[in-house]
Amino acid sequence: MAVDFNKTDHATADKRTYSVQEIADILQISKSMAYALCKEAPFKTVKVGKYVRVSKPSFDAWLDSNNQ
Repeated sequence: MAVDFNKTDHATADKRTYSVQEIADILQISKSMAYALCKEAPFKTVKVGKYVRVSKPSFDAWLDSNNQ
């Protein structure tokens, strides 16, 4: 199944954070690899209880800078 990453989902556009699963989906990597990437902290993360959330603006900026 092809994923259209250019499609703007209204719910995603209004979000301020991504979950680790969303990061995994965007990058098409495993969830465990996404957790490992978050531990390296190339973008801003915050832990809320047992959940890790990733700052959407910092992740998007990191992704754009590595996509050129």
